[in-house]
Amino acid sequence: MGEEYFVEQRPDSRYNVSKPNAERPSVVTDTQAGGIAWAKETNPDATIHVERVRDIGPGRDKWRHL
Repeated sequence: MGEEYFVEQRPDSRYNVSKPNAERPSVVTDTQAGGIAWAKETNPDATIHVERVRDIGPGRDKWRHL
């Protein structure tokens, strides 16, 4: 599998874009769309995992893949 990024909402409502097992995010953006755009621009072939930010069901445990 190639490079991966995870776009996750922070407690302050901004978004971290991180590689798996990273200690710190690669970048912090104001919007989820900004995080996705950064990841696509940085590596167009990367798999991007985006956290579902709607509170549905048991919580935010669902991911969608771009």
